Amino acid sequence: MLNFEELTEGVALPPHVRGPITKEEIAGYSQAAGDPNPMHVDEEFAKAAGYPGIFAQGMLSMGYLGQYVTQLAGVGNVELLQCRFVKITWPGETITCRARVTGKEIDAQGHRLLRLDLTTENETGEVKLSGRAVLRA
Repeated sequence: MLNFEELTEGVALPPHVRGPITKEEIAGYSQAAGDPNPMHVDEEFAKAAGYPGIFAQGMLSMGYLGQYVTQLAGVGNVELLQCRFVKITWPGETITCRARVTGKEIDAQGHRLLRLDLTTENETGEVKLSGRAVLRA
């Protein structure tokens, strides 16, 4: 859990690593999310569309970030999670979720809030998703 008093602006929080991402995980997410897009499950379809093969849903990576910030702050303490999809995540990549503190405040209700910049990136440092979060600490 996060300690509001100990954290300062600019500090990087411990990362969260997922992967390597498997085709089975991507297919399982497609089923769980009700996402019938064949780009995520049908190799031939994805190749015919000009891709080297299937790829992960952007929302799968956002789910990793959601899990990460929930682990940092605890269930019920994520006030905001916003993301922008930057690059495609491919099977076999290992994804690291990263967070950096960008601000601290106490709101009108007395909640101690941390503002974070977030990214997911693969093992070569290529950013796949960027975003921000506000967490109660």
